[in-house]
Amino acid sequence: MLRALSRSLNPAPRPTTLAVVDLGSNSFRLEVGRVEGDQIFRLDTWRETIRFGAGIDEKGHLTPAARRAALACLTRFRERLSGLHASAVRAVATNTFRVAKNAASFLPQAEAALGFPIDIIGGHEEARLIYSGVAHVLPASPQPRLVIDIGGGSTEFIIGRNMTPERLESLKLGCVSMSRQFFPEGRLRAEAFAAAETHARAEIEAIAREFGREHWHEAFASSGTALALAAILEENGLSAGGITPEGLARLRKRMIGAGHAARLQLAGVKPERAPVLAGGFAIMAGAIAELDVRRINPVGGALRLGVLYDLLGRTVQRDSRAATVDSLLGRYRIDRPHAERVAAMAKALYLKAAPDPDPETAQRVEWAGLLHEIGFTVSHIGFHKHGAYILENADMPGFSAQEQRRLAVIVLGCRGGLSKMAEMLDDRDAAAQILALRLAVLFHHARRAIATPRIALTVGRTLRFGVGKGWLKAHPLTSHLLDLERAEWADLGLPWREAHKGG
Repeated sequence: MLRALSRSLNPAPRPTTLAVVDLGSNSFRLEVGRVEGDQIFRLDTWRETIRFGAGIDEKGHLTPAARRAALACLTRFRERLSGLHASAVRAVATNTFRVAKNAASFLPQAEAALGFPIDIIGGHEEARLIYSGVAHVLPASPQPRLVIDIGGGSTEFIIGRNMTPERLESLKLGCVSMSRQFFPEGRLRAEAFAAAETHARAEIEAIAREFGREHWHEAFASSGTALALAAILEENGLSAGGITPEGLARLRKRMIGAGHAARLQLAGVKPERAPVLAGGFAIMAGAIAELDVRRINPVGGALRLGVLYDLLGRTVQRDSRAATVDSLLGRYRIDRPHAERVAAMAKALYLKAAPDPDPETAQRVEWAGLLHEIGFTVSHIGFHKHGAYILENADMPGFSAQEQRRLAVIVLGCRGGLSKMAEMLDDRDAAAQILALRLAVLFHHARRAIATPRIALTVGRTLRFGVGKGWLKAHPLTSHLLDLERAEWADLGLPWREAHKGG
Protein backbone atom coordinates (compact mmCIF):
# COMPACT_ATOMS: atom_id res chain seq x y z
CA MET A 1 0.00 0.00 0.00
CA LEU A 2 2.90 2.30 0.73
CA ARG A 3 5.13 1.11 -2.09
CA ALA A 4 7.39 3.84 -3.41
CA LEU A 5 7.10 4.95 -7.00
CA SER A 6 10.12 4.30 -9.19
CA ARG A 7 11.57 7.79 -9.27
CA SER A 8 15.02 8.98 -8.28
CA LEU A 9 15.54 11.42 -5.41
CA ASN A 10 16.71 14.13 -7.78
CA PRO A 11 13.71 15.69 -9.55
CA ALA A 12 13.60 15.23 -13.29
CA PRO A 13 13.92 18.27 -15.55
CA ARG A 14 10.68 19.69 -16.85
CA PRO A 15 9.58 17.27 -19.58
CA THR A 16 8.95 18.37 -23.15
CA THR A 17 6.74 15.34 -23.78
CA LEU A 18 3.92 14.05 -21.58
CA ALA A 19 1.82 10.92 -21.95
CA VAL A 20 -1.41 9.62 -20.44
CA VAL A 21 -2.87 6.13 -20.47
CA ASP A 22 -6.63 5.96 -19.96
CA LEU A 23 -7.89 2.51 -18.93
CA GLY A 24 -11.58 2.95 -19.65
CA SER A 25 -14.39 0.45 -19.49
CA ASN A 26 -14.88 0.46 -23.27
CA SER A 27 -11.41 1.18 -24.60
CA PHE A 28 -7.82 1.72 -23.49
CA ARG A 29 -6.22 4.85 -24.89
CA LEU A 30 -2.71 6.24 -25.03
CA GLU A 31 -2.16 9.91 -25.75
CA VAL A 32 1.16 11.71 -26.09
CA GLY A 33 1.51 15.48 -26.09
CA ARG A 34 4.27 18.01 -26.71
CA VAL A 35 4.70 20.76 -24.11
CA GLU A 36 5.19 24.30 -25.35
CA GLY A 37 5.04 26.83 -22.54
CA ASP A 38 1.75 26.25 -20.73
CA GLN A 39 0.15 24.52 -23.72
CA ILE A 40 0.03 20.88 -24.77
CA PHE A 41 -0.16 19.87 -28.42
CA ARG A 42 -1.18 16.31 -29.25
CA LEU A 43 1.50 14.26 -30.94
CA ASP A 44 0.12 10.76 -30.98
CA THR A 45 -3.04 8.88 -30.03
CA TRP A 46 -3.56 5.13 -29.85
CA ARG A 47 -6.88 3.46 -29.03
CA GLU A 48 -7.80 -0.19 -28.55
CA THR A 49 -11.41 -1.25 -28.00
CA ILE A 50 -11.30 -4.16 -25.58
CA ARG A 51 -14.65 -3.67 -23.76
CA PHE A 52 -12.97 -4.21 -20.41
CA GLY A 53 -16.19 -3.40 -18.57
CA ALA A 54 -17.94 -6.28 -20.30
CA GLY A 55 -15.33 -8.65 -18.90
CA ILE A 56 -16.85 -8.77 -15.41
CA ASP A 57 -18.57 -12.05 -14.58
CA GLU A 58 -21.71 -12.62 -12.52
CA LYS A 59 -19.62 -12.69 -9.32
CA GLY A 60 -18.13 -9.27 -10.04
CA HIS A 61 -14.69 -10.53 -11.05
CA LEU A 62 -12.66 -9.70 -14.13
CA THR A 63 -12.60 -12.77 -16.34
CA PRO A 64 -9.30 -14.37 -17.43
CA ALA A 65 -10.03 -13.35 -21.03
CA ALA A 66 -10.53 -9.70 -20.03
CA ARG A 67 -7.32 -9.72 -18.02
CA ARG A 68 -5.36 -11.24 -20.90
CA ALA A 69 -6.69 -8.68 -23.36
CA ALA A 70 -5.85 -5.83 -21.01
CA LEU A 71 -2.30 -7.05 -20.36
CA ALA A 72 -1.63 -7.55 -24.07
CA CYS A 73 -2.80 -3.99 -24.80
CA LEU A 74 -0.73 -2.49 -21.98
CA THR A 75 2.35 -4.35 -23.18
CA ARG A 76 1.92 -2.71 -26.60
CA PHE A 77 1.50 0.69 -24.95
CA ARG A 78 4.71 0.10 -23.01
CA GLU A 79 6.73 0.03 -26.21
CA ARG A 80 5.44 3.48 -27.21
CA LEU A 81 6.20 4.87 -23.74
CA SER A 82 9.75 3.53 -23.55
CA GLY A 83 12.27 6.26 -22.86
CA LEU A 84 9.86 8.58 -21.06
CA HIS A 85 10.63 9.47 -17.45
CA ALA A 86 8.11 8.28 -14.87
CA SER A 87 7.27 11.89 -14.00
CA ALA A 88 6.12 12.45 -17.60
CA VAL A 89 3.62 9.56 -17.68
CA ARG A 90 0.38 9.05 -15.79
CA ALA A 91 -1.94 6.08 -16.18
CA VAL A 92 -5.48 6.33 -14.81
CA ALA A 93 -8.07 3.60 -14.42
CA THR A 94 -11.77 4.36 -14.11
CA ASN A 95 -15.04 2.59 -13.34
CA THR A 96 -14.19 -1.05 -14.12
CA PHE A 97 -11.17 -0.94 -11.83
CA ARG A 98 -13.36 0.74 -9.21
CA VAL A 99 -16.04 -1.96 -9.21
CA ALA A 100 -14.28 -5.25 -10.10
CA LYS A 101 -13.79 -7.30 -6.94
CA ASN A 102 -10.42 -8.65 -8.07
CA ALA A 103 -9.08 -5.34 -9.39
CA ALA A 104 -6.63 -4.98 -6.49
CA SER A 105 -4.96 -8.32 -7.25
CA PHE A 106 -4.90 -7.60 -10.99
CA LEU A 107 -3.44 -4.09 -10.64
CA PRO A 108 0.20 -5.17 -10.02
CA GLN A 109 0.09 -7.33 -13.16
CA ALA A 110 -1.26 -4.40 -15.17
CA GLU A 111 1.44 -2.09 -13.82
CA ALA A 112 4.15 -4.62 -14.65
CA ALA A 113 2.83 -4.92 -18.22
CA LEU A 114 2.68 -1.14 -18.70
CA GLY A 115 5.91 -0.36 -16.87
CA PHE A 116 4.35 2.54 -14.95
CA PRO A 117 2.13 2.94 -11.87
CA ILE A 118 -1.62 3.01 -12.51
CA ASP A 119 -3.86 5.30 -10.47
CA ILE A 120 -7.46 4.23 -9.85
CA ILE A 121 -9.40 7.48 -9.74
CA GLY A 122 -12.77 8.04 -8.10
CA GLY A 123 -15.84 9.30 -9.90
CA HIS A 124 -15.55 12.90 -8.70
CA GLU A 125 -11.85 13.02 -9.59
CA GLU A 126 -12.67 11.64 -13.03
CA ALA A 127 -15.29 14.39 -13.42
CA ARG A 128 -12.80 17.08 -12.36
CA LEU A 129 -10.21 15.90 -14.88
CA ILE A 130 -12.83 15.67 -17.64
CA TYR A 131 -13.87 19.25 -17.03
CA SER A 132 -10.24 20.39 -17.07
CA GLY A 133 -9.76 18.78 -20.47
CA VAL A 134 -12.94 20.28 -21.91
CA ALA A 135 -12.21 23.72 -20.45
CA HIS A 136 -8.82 23.77 -22.19
CA VAL A 137 -10.59 23.26 -25.52
CA LEU A 138 -13.50 25.68 -25.10
CA PRO A 139 -13.15 29.48 -25.15
CA ALA A 140 -13.05 31.07 -21.70
CA SER A 141 -16.49 32.09 -20.46
CA PRO A 142 -17.83 33.36 -17.14
CA GLN A 143 -21.18 31.71 -17.95
CA PRO A 144 -21.86 28.35 -16.23
CA ARG A 145 -21.53 25.35 -18.56
CA LEU A 146 -22.82 21.81 -18.28
CA VAL A 147 -20.52 19.00 -19.41
CA ILE A 148 -21.71 15.39 -19.73
CA ASP A 149 -19.23 12.59 -20.38
CA ILE A 150 -20.64 9.12 -21.11
CA GLY A 151 -18.02 6.46 -20.54
CA GLY A 152 -18.10 2.70 -20.74
CA GLY A 153 -19.00 2.17 -17.09
CA SER A 154 -19.96 5.56 -15.67
CA THR A 155 -21.25 8.96 -16.74
CA GLU A 156 -19.89 12.19 -15.30
CA PHE A 157 -21.84 15.45 -14.95
CA ILE A 158 -20.05 18.74 -14.31
CA ILE A 159 -21.07 22.39 -14.10
CA GLY A 160 -18.25 24.91 -14.22
CA ARG A 161 -17.17 28.40 -15.23
CA ASN A 162 -13.98 29.10 -17.13
CA MET A 163 -11.42 26.60 -15.75
CA THR A 164 -13.19 25.94 -12.46
CA PRO A 165 -15.63 23.05 -11.90
CA GLU A 166 -18.33 24.00 -9.41
CA ARG A 167 -20.48 20.85 -9.26
CA LEU A 168 -19.30 17.31 -9.89
CA GLU A 169 -21.21 14.05 -10.02
CA SER A 170 -20.56 10.54 -11.29
CA LEU A 171 -23.31 7.97 -11.91
CA LYS A 172 -22.92 4.27 -12.60
CA LEU A 173 -24.35 4.52 -16.10
CA GLY A 174 -22.08 3.48 -18.97
CA CYS A 175 -22.51 2.57 -22.62
CA VAL A 176 -20.95 -0.88 -22.10
CA SER A 177 -22.96 -1.79 -19.00
CA MET A 178 -26.23 -0.38 -20.39
CA SER A 179 -25.81 -2.16 -23.73
CA ARG A 180 -25.06 -5.40 -21.93
CA GLN A 181 -28.11 -5.07 -19.65
CA PHE A 182 -30.77 -3.80 -22.05
CA PHE A 183 -29.52 -4.70 -25.54
CA PRO A 184 -28.00 -8.20 -25.18
CA GLU A 185 -26.37 -9.63 -28.28
CA GLY A 186 -27.03 -6.37 -30.12
CA ARG A 187 -30.83 -6.69 -30.30
CA LEU A 188 -32.56 -3.31 -30.75
CA ARG A 189 -36.20 -3.42 -29.67
CA ALA A 190 -38.63 -0.65 -28.80
CA GLU A 191 -39.36 -2.02 -25.34
CA ALA A 192 -35.63 -2.25 -24.62
CA PHE A 193 -35.13 1.43 -25.51
CA ALA A 194 -38.06 2.39 -23.30
CA ALA A 195 -36.69 0.36 -20.37
CA ALA A 196 -33.11 1.62 -20.81
CA GLU A 197 -34.11 5.28 -21.03
CA THR A 198 -36.41 4.92 -18.03
CA HIS A 199 -33.54 3.39 -16.05
CA ALA A 200 -31.20 6.20 -17.08
CA ARG A 201 -33.74 8.87 -16.18
CA ALA A 202 -34.35 7.29 -12.78
CA GLU A 203 -30.64 7.49 -11.98
CA ILE A 204 -30.25 11.03 -13.33
CA GLU A 205 -33.36 12.23 -11.48
CA ALA A 206 -31.34 12.08 -8.24
CA ILE A 207 -29.07 14.91 -9.46
CA ALA A 208 -31.57 16.82 -11.63
CA ARG A 209 -32.22 19.50 -9.02
CA GLU A 210 -28.51 20.40 -8.95
CA PHE A 211 -27.82 20.00 -12.68
CA GLY A 212 -31.08 21.17 -14.27
CA ARG A 213 -31.34 23.79 -16.98
CA GLU A 214 -31.65 26.75 -14.60
CA HIS A 215 -28.05 26.18 -13.41
CA TRP A 216 -26.17 26.50 -16.72
CA HIS A 217 -26.07 28.56 -19.90
CA GLU A 218 -24.73 26.05 -22.46
CA ALA A 219 -24.42 22.26 -22.55
CA PHE A 220 -21.54 20.21 -23.94
CA ALA A 221 -20.90 16.49 -24.24
CA SER A 222 -17.46 14.92 -24.39
CA SER A 223 -16.40 11.27 -24.87
CA GLY A 224 -16.59 8.92 -27.84
CA THR A 225 -20.31 8.28 -27.36
CA ALA A 226 -21.19 11.97 -27.73
CA LEU A 227 -18.92 12.47 -30.73
CA ALA A 228 -20.37 9.36 -32.39
CA LEU A 229 -23.99 10.37 -31.79
CA ALA A 230 -23.38 13.90 -33.07
CA ALA A 231 -21.67 12.60 -36.21
CA ILE A 232 -24.46 10.08 -36.91
CA LEU A 233 -27.20 12.70 -36.43
CA GLU A 234 -25.50 15.18 -38.73
CA GLU A 235 -24.32 12.79 -41.45
CA ASN A 236 -27.77 11.21 -41.74
CA GLY A 237 -29.65 14.50 -41.75
CA LEU A 238 -31.35 13.75 -38.43
CA SER A 239 -30.21 16.97 -36.72
CA ALA A 240 -29.08 20.32 -38.07
CA GLY A 241 -26.26 20.52 -35.52
CA GLY A 242 -25.44 19.11 -32.13
CA ILE A 243 -27.51 16.55 -30.25
CA THR A 244 -31.17 17.44 -29.84
CA PRO A 245 -34.26 15.62 -28.50
CA GLU A 246 -35.79 15.69 -31.98
CA GLY A 247 -32.66 14.24 -33.56
CA LEU A 248 -32.46 11.47 -30.98
CA ALA A 249 -36.14 10.59 -31.58
CA ARG A 250 -35.45 10.17 -35.30
CA LEU A 251 -32.33 8.09 -34.58
CA ARG A 252 -34.19 5.88 -32.12
CA LYS A 253 -36.77 5.09 -34.81
CA ARG A 254 -34.02 4.17 -37.28
CA MET A 255 -32.27 1.93 -34.74
CA ILE A 256 -35.47 0.10 -33.81
CA GLY A 257 -36.19 -0.35 -37.51
CA ALA A 258 -32.81 -2.01 -38.00
CA GLY A 259 -33.57 -4.48 -35.21
CA HIS A 260 -29.93 -5.33 -34.57
CA ALA A 261 -26.69 -3.40 -34.14
CA ALA A 262 -25.07 -5.38 -36.96
CA ARG A 263 -27.78 -4.20 -39.40
CA LEU A 264 -27.49 -0.47 -38.71
CA GLN A 265 -27.28 1.22 -42.10
CA LEU A 266 -26.30 4.68 -40.90
CA ALA A 267 -23.50 6.92 -42.07
CA GLY A 268 -20.97 7.59 -39.33
CA VAL A 269 -21.47 4.33 -37.41
CA LYS A 270 -18.04 2.82 -36.82
CA PRO A 271 -17.88 -0.97 -36.40
CA GLU A 272 -16.23 -0.76 -32.97
CA ARG A 273 -18.87 1.69 -31.72
CA ALA A 274 -21.98 -0.16 -33.01
CA PRO A 275 -22.20 -2.79 -30.19
CA VAL A 276 -22.38 -0.12 -27.45
CA LEU A 277 -24.18 2.63 -29.37
CA ALA A 278 -27.65 1.79 -28.03
CA GLY A 279 -26.51 1.91 -24.40
CA GLY A 280 -24.83 5.27 -24.92
CA PHE A 281 -27.90 6.54 -26.78
CA ALA A 282 -30.17 5.61 -23.85
CA ILE A 283 -27.99 7.51 -21.38
CA MET A 284 -27.84 10.59 -23.62
CA ALA A 285 -31.60 10.52 -24.25
CA GLY A 286 -32.29 10.12 -20.54
CA ALA A 287 -29.94 12.97 -19.61
CA ILE A 288 -31.37 15.36 -22.17
CA ALA A 289 -34.94 14.61 -21.07
CA GLU A 290 -34.31 14.72 -17.33
CA LEU A 291 -32.13 17.87 -17.36
CA ASP A 292 -34.25 19.66 -20.00
CA VAL A 293 -31.39 20.07 -22.47
CA ARG A 294 -32.57 21.49 -25.78
CA ARG A 295 -29.23 21.12 -27.57
CA ILE A 296 -25.95 19.63 -26.46
CA ASN A 297 -22.81 20.25 -28.48
CA PRO A 298 -20.01 17.67 -28.78
CA VAL A 299 -16.57 18.81 -27.67
CA GLY A 300 -13.12 17.23 -27.56
CA GLY A 301 -10.72 17.25 -24.65
CA ALA A 302 -12.19 15.21 -21.80
CA LEU A 303 -10.30 12.91 -19.46
CA ARG A 304 -7.01 12.37 -21.28
CA LEU A 305 -6.39 16.04 -21.97
CA GLY A 306 -7.36 16.85 -18.40
CA VAL A 307 -4.83 14.36 -17.08
CA LEU A 308 -2.13 15.79 -19.36
CA TYR A 309 -2.71 19.33 -18.05
CA ASP A 310 -2.86 18.04 -14.48
CA LEU A 311 0.46 16.31 -15.07
CA LEU A 312 1.89 19.50 -16.56
CA GLY A 313 0.79 21.37 -13.45
CA ARG A 314 2.78 18.98 -11.27
CA THR A 315 5.96 19.73 -13.24
CA VAL A 316 5.61 23.52 -12.88
CA GLN A 317 4.68 23.62 -9.18
CA ARG A 318 0.93 24.01 -9.72
CA ASP A 319 0.09 20.61 -8.32
CA SER A 320 -3.65 20.38 -7.77
CA ARG A 321 -2.99 18.03 -4.84
CA ALA A 322 -1.19 20.80 -2.96
CA ALA A 323 -4.21 23.06 -3.46
CA THR A 324 -6.44 20.28 -2.08
CA VAL A 325 -4.29 19.89 1.03
CA ASP A 326 -4.37 23.65 1.59
CA SER A 327 -8.15 23.63 1.24
CA LEU A 328 -8.49 20.81 3.78
CA LEU A 329 -6.36 22.71 6.27
CA GLY A 330 -8.91 25.50 6.20
CA ARG A 331 -12.07 23.42 5.91
CA TYR A 332 -11.22 21.23 8.91
CA ARG A 333 -9.80 24.13 10.96
CA ILE A 334 -6.44 22.43 11.44
CA ASP A 335 -3.87 24.25 13.60
CA ARG A 336 -1.73 25.33 10.63
CA PRO A 337 1.44 26.53 12.46
CA HIS A 338 1.61 23.28 14.44
CA ALA A 339 0.86 21.17 11.35
CA GLU A 340 3.57 22.95 9.35
CA ARG A 341 6.17 22.31 12.06
CA VAL A 342 5.26 18.62 12.26
CA ALA A 343 5.19 18.28 8.47
CA ALA A 344 8.61 19.89 7.97
CA MET A 345 10.26 17.62 10.54
CA ALA A 346 8.48 14.50 9.24
CA LYS A 347 9.68 15.11 5.70
CA ALA A 348 13.25 15.82 6.84
CA LEU A 349 13.32 12.68 8.99
CA TYR A 350 11.97 10.52 6.16
CA LEU A 351 14.65 11.77 3.76
CA LYS A 352 17.26 10.97 6.41
CA ALA A 353 15.84 7.61 7.44
CA ALA A 354 14.66 5.89 4.26
CA PRO A 355 17.02 3.40 2.63
CA ASP A 356 16.24 4.87 -0.81
CA PRO A 357 14.25 8.08 -0.25
CA ASP A 358 11.81 9.00 -2.98
CA PRO A 359 10.66 12.62 -3.61
CA GLU A 360 7.05 11.66 -4.29
CA THR A 361 6.91 9.71 -1.03
CA ALA A 362 8.64 12.54 0.84
CA GLN A 363 5.91 14.87 -0.40
CA ARG A 364 3.27 12.42 0.80
CA VAL A 365 4.86 12.30 4.26
CA GLU A 366 4.83 16.10 4.38
CA TRP A 367 1.13 16.19 3.42
CA ALA A 368 0.40 13.55 6.06
CA GLY A 369 2.09 15.82 8.60
CA LEU A 370 -0.03 18.76 7.53
CA LEU A 371 -3.23 16.71 7.76
CA HIS A 372 -2.44 14.38 10.67
CA GLU A 373 -4.94 16.20 12.94
CA ILE A 374 -7.78 16.35 10.41
CA GLY A 375 -9.68 13.87 12.59
CA PHE A 376 -9.90 16.41 15.45
CA THR A 377 -13.15 17.62 13.91
CA VAL A 378 -14.68 14.28 14.87
CA SER A 379 -12.99 13.73 18.24
CA HIS A 380 -9.65 14.30 19.98
CA ILE A 381 -9.87 10.70 21.18
CA GLY A 382 -8.63 8.42 18.43
CA PHE A 383 -8.16 11.40 16.10
CA HIS A 384 -5.67 9.44 13.99
CA LYS A 385 -8.32 6.80 13.24
CA HIS A 386 -10.91 9.43 12.34
CA GLY A 387 -8.33 11.24 10.22
CA ALA A 388 -7.45 8.08 8.30
CA TYR A 389 -11.13 7.48 7.55
CA ILE A 390 -11.63 11.05 6.32
CA LEU A 391 -8.56 10.95 4.09
CA GLU A 392 -9.49 7.63 2.53
CA ASN A 393 -13.10 8.60 1.81
CA ALA A 394 -13.15 12.37 1.20
CA ASP A 395 -13.28 13.94 -2.25
CA MET A 396 -9.68 15.06 -2.75
CA PRO A 397 -9.12 16.64 -6.20
CA GLY A 398 -5.84 15.57 -7.75
CA PHE A 399 -5.42 12.44 -5.61
CA SER A 400 -5.99 8.92 -6.89
CA ALA A 401 -7.67 6.31 -4.71
CA GLN A 402 -4.31 4.67 -4.01
CA GLU A 403 -2.72 7.99 -3.04
CA GLN A 404 -5.55 8.68 -0.61
CA ARG A 405 -5.14 5.23 0.95
CA ARG A 406 -1.39 5.70 1.35
CA LEU A 407 -1.91 9.09 2.95
CA ALA A 408 -4.57 7.62 5.24
CA VAL A 409 -2.26 4.80 6.34
CA ILE A 410 0.52 7.20 7.34
CA VAL A 411 -1.93 9.27 9.37
CA LEU A 412 -3.36 6.13 10.99
CA GLY A 413 0.13 5.22 12.12
CA CYS A 414 1.04 8.62 13.55
CA ARG A 415 -0.25 7.79 17.04
CA GLY A 416 -1.30 4.85 19.16
CA GLY A 417 -0.07 1.29 19.21
CA LEU A 418 1.98 -0.04 16.31
CA SER A 419 0.42 -3.50 16.22
CA LYS A 420 -2.14 -2.23 13.67
CA MET A 421 0.77 -1.36 11.34
CA ALA A 422 2.79 -4.55 11.89
CA GLU A 423 2.16 -6.11 8.48
CA MET A 424 3.31 -3.12 6.44
CA LEU A 425 6.33 -2.32 8.61
CA ASP A 426 8.18 -5.22 6.98
CA ASP A 427 8.64 -2.75 4.12
CA ARG A 428 11.55 -0.57 5.25
CA ASP A 429 10.40 2.44 3.26
CA ALA A 430 6.94 2.17 4.84
CA ALA A 431 8.59 1.90 8.25
CA ALA A 432 10.60 5.06 7.52
CA GLN A 433 7.43 6.97 6.62
CA ILE A 434 5.55 5.89 9.75
CA LEU A 435 8.53 6.43 12.07
CA ALA A 436 9.27 9.87 10.61
CA LEU A 437 5.74 11.14 11.25
CA ARG A 438 5.48 9.53 14.70
CA LEU A 439 8.73 11.15 15.80
CA ALA A 440 7.71 14.53 14.38
CA VAL A 441 4.43 14.38 16.31
CA LEU A 442 6.25 13.22 19.44
CA PHE A 443 8.89 15.97 19.36
CA HIS A 444 6.13 18.60 18.97
CA HIS A 445 3.93 17.25 21.78
CA ALA A 446 3.92 20.70 23.43
CA ARG A 447 2.46 22.25 20.23
CA ARG A 448 5.04 25.03 20.04
CA ALA A 449 8.23 25.72 18.13
CA ILE A 450 11.23 23.83 19.49
CA ALA A 451 14.96 24.06 19.16
CA THR A 452 15.32 20.97 17.02
CA PRO A 453 18.03 18.65 18.28
CA ARG A 454 20.54 16.84 16.14
CA ILE A 455 18.91 13.55 15.25
CA ALA A 456 20.51 10.50 13.66
CA LEU A 457 18.00 8.17 12.04
CA THR A 458 18.29 5.32 9.54
CA VAL A 459 15.91 2.50 8.69
CA GLY A 460 17.59 -0.49 7.14
CA ARG A 461 18.09 -4.02 8.36
CA THR A 462 18.02 -2.42 11.80
CA LEU A 463 16.64 0.87 13.10
CA ARG A 464 19.27 3.33 14.24
CA PHE A 465 18.28 6.38 16.25
CA GLY A 466 20.21 8.86 18.29
CA VAL A 467 19.62 12.21 20.01
CA GLY A 468 22.14 14.21 22.02
CA LYS A 469 22.12 13.25 25.71
CA GLY A 470 22.32 16.88 26.77
CA TRP A 471 19.18 17.75 24.81
CA LEU A 472 17.32 14.77 26.28
CA LYS A 473 18.34 15.76 29.81
CA ALA A 474 16.90 19.23 29.20
CA HIS A 475 13.65 17.71 27.88
CA PRO A 476 12.71 14.91 30.29
CA LEU A 477 9.12 14.49 29.03
CA THR A 478 10.27 14.05 25.44
CA SER A 479 12.92 11.61 26.67
CA HIS A 480 10.21 9.61 28.44
CA LEU A 481 8.01 9.59 25.33
CA LEU A 482 10.94 8.36 23.25
CA ASP A 483 11.46 5.48 25.68
CA LEU A 484 7.82 4.48 25.21
CA GLU A 485 8.21 4.73 21.44
CA ARG A 486 11.31 2.51 21.54
CA ALA A 487 9.28 -0.11 23.40
CA GLU A 488 6.53 -0.04 20.75
CA TRP A 489 9.01 -0.83 17.97
CA ALA A 490 10.85 -3.42 20.06
CA ASP A 491 7.57 -5.28 20.66
CA LEU A 492 7.35 -5.73 16.89
CA GLY A 493 10.88 -7.10 16.69
CA LEU A 494 12.36 -3.79 15.50
CA PRO A 495 14.56 -2.54 18.35
CA TRP A 496 16.40 0.77 18.00
CA ARG A 497 20.19 0.80 18.04
CA GLU A 498 22.16 3.79 19.17
CA ALA A 499 23.34 5.90 16.22
CA HIS A 500 25.81 8.72 15.85
CA LYS A 501 24.11 12.12 15.94
CA GLY A 502 24.45 13.87 12.59
CA GLY A 503 23.80 17.48 11.63
